[in-house]
Amino acid sequence: MITAAFVFAGVLLFLTAILRAAGATLVRTPRADALSDAADGSERAQMVADLLEERHRIQPALGTVVTTLLILAVIPASWAMERLLSGWQLALAFVAMTLIIVLLSDLIPRTIGRSRPRSFAYRFVRVLAVAIRVGDAANDFVSDDEDDDDEDEDEDDREERELISSVIEFGDTIVREVMVPRTDMITLPADASTDDAVDLVLEAGRSRIPLTGENIDDIAGLLYARDLLTLYDEASPSRPARDLAHEAYFVPETKPISELLREMQAKQKHLAIVVDEFGGTAGLVSIEDLLEEIVGEIVDEYDEEEPMLVPMESGEFLVDARLDVDDLADTLGVEFPDEEWDTVGGLVLGLAGRVPAIGESFEYGDVIVTAEDVQGRRVARVRVTRR
Repeated sequence: MITAAFVFAGVLLFLTAILRAAGATLVRTPRADALSDAADGSERAQMVADLLEERHRIQPALGTVVTTLLILAVIPASWAMERLLSGWQLALAFVAMTLIIVLLSDLIPRTIGRSRPRSFAYRFVRVLAVAIRVGDAANDFVSDDEDDDDEDEDEDDREERELISSVIEFGDTIVREVMVPRTDMITLPADASTDDAVDLVLEAGRSRIPLTGENIDDIAGLLYARDLLTLYDEASPSRPARDLAHEAYFVPETKPISELLREMQAKQKHLAIVVDEFGGTAGLVSIEDLLEEIVGEIVDEYDEEEPMLVPMESGEFLVDARLDVDDLADTLGVEFPDEEWDTVGGLVLGLAGRVPAIGESFEYGDVIVTAEDVQGRRVARVRVTRR
């Protein structure tokens, strides 16, 4: 009986490992590649393409099934060890079992799956299809109950929950998710004249302008509009903007924004230059960007920025590619895996697996995204359609 319990637990752990590895491969398989393989006559590739049509359901469904299998595996294994051991030996055995489960059912399978795109997904697609169908049904059952409860909440409670949710998410958000990317930064060469700087400040409406040296990765400092106004008021002659530069404040793109906000308050910094792991300029972030993560968009009487998301009469949406993918998901009522993409532009690049051509469309579940405007290697504007 004890042997049967261990064998049963081992079989469930093996099945869990297969689902973890195949699932990790599946979510990293471009649907376009699966469709291409299906066109060559691969039946398994067609099944993978069908699963990827509703990519947002894969991870939640597999997560539910995997958790259930792990619980079913732990119960008989724990019972068998309790029959064989006692005292400190039993405690040590439980610790060892925990480590084994984490390694064999999660870490190792995920690593193997990520290193073998497509192959694991094709090989175990039938097992994946059953698991996703079962997990999806379980999740839908729970979601239906939650939706019924949500309908009873009034608007005030909903807004309060959204604010609390924003505060909680604030602690998990990193700088890269809220920064202005380098492609959208407004900069000025450090050797430009202060007259040119005044023209740029008036045109862009910015109070702080980064000064660049040889290129955008060489930030020479920050130019404050206040200093330019003082210079203008004193009727001083034009000079290089570098002469008025203030020391720039640099932060890594992986820094939590909750820590950054405290640092910027303590150091009296209103703007920081964001750098990537190689020391290059990734973007910039201001205190206003951080606060908007809690209270929402802050717009003053001088802001003339175009809306990030524009509904169209056809029911489609014209979306700025810089829009946070979570905001698009909330608008459409769908789920996107935010660990893979931060912006709608990143979503399009992720689905395409390359820089798309203008007018090229891609599918994610029942959402169709079309590249409306592509500038060089950057997606600028996207049209989003629901089936």
